[in-house]
Amino acid sequence: MGEPAGRTPGALGSGRFLGVLGIDSGGSGLRVAVARADDHEARPLASRACDEPVRTGAAGIDTEHLLSQLLPMAEELGREAGAHGFAAVCVGAAGMATLGEDLRARLPGALATAFGVHHLALAADAVTAYAGALGQRPGAVVAAGTGMIAVGTDLTAEGGWRRADGWGQLLGDCGGGAWIGRAGLEAAMRAYDGRTGGSAALLARAEAVFGPVSGLPGMLYPRPDRPAVLASFAPEVARCAAEDNAVARGIMQAAAGHIADAAAAVCPAGDGTAVGCTGGLFGLGEPLLAPLRRALAERLPHARPAAVAGSPLDGALAIAAALAGDRLALPVDGRLLQITRPAPG
Repeated sequence: MGEPAGRTPGALGSGRFLGVLGIDSGGSGLRVAVARADDHEARPLASRACDEPVRTGAAGIDTEHLLSQLLPMAEELGREAGAHGFAAVCVGAAGMATLGEDLRARLPGALATAFGVHHLALAADAVTAYAGALGQRPGAVVAAGTGMIAVGTDLTAEGGWRRADGWGQLLGDCGGGAWIGRAGLEAAMRAYDGRTGGSAALLARAEAVFGPVSGLPGMLYPRPDRPAVLASFAPEVARCAAEDNAVARGIMQAAAGHIADAAAAVCPAGDGTAVGCTGGLFGLGEPLLAPLRRALAERLPHARPAAVAGSPLDGALAIAAALAGDRLALPVDGRLLQITRPAPG
């Protein structure tokens, strides 16, 4: 494989091979990894993480903030891995589909200038989650952490990608961590007020975590990281559900129903279609997984639960390696997965 157009040999160092760069930008920070461009399995050689999430503003995802973190990390990783350049890059970012206009406009030029990269994939984080979970095969994947989104594809250009939810805390993300945490805190407030539908157990957990619940509005509403704060209470809801608290069990069952609804909305038809679930939310364990198994079996009787192979960062590396080797089979569109290649000639 030759040098990407515009690449100056040795700019990263005296490496032995071309690499690919995978980036996963989400609510918990930025993760970057390097693999060999000729490794079809895209196994990471070196990786870095930054706990500071990329900011969003009036123009959507803040390109300057992303680049200020990414470029030094990429240079350091390329040298550490022994790469003398990057054949392709995949950036998977939360909000890419709806908040990624500035990234799509500016990132190709910035990465070409910095590293000579002209093979670039800009993907929604749900797409990199899909690639990490199922690779390049038909199916559906639910990615759930603080938020929740489902994507599916039959790998045809006509079918493209199908998406359900991922609309954020105010308009959706139903069944995600922030949704569960908010429902648990609402039940705590109901108990505090003496209204029906409350839970004394959840009230006790809320006060143990946050202090007197009368102060919750003043603590929560001004915070820019409200979804993360809400999601931090989801494990408490799961613990109460495991202790057989009826209100908490009802919240977890409702969350499982929302997740299964999203999976059913995007899953391609056909017996044995693979369905995977990936993301930190599923670490809540059986209080969520048991009702989710039942809900998926009810809504998708033809589908087959699939073991998740890797993370969204693994998926970004896999997409970058497939792009470098002209092996990309995932559907390309203008929002969920955009591809930039060198101009002919």
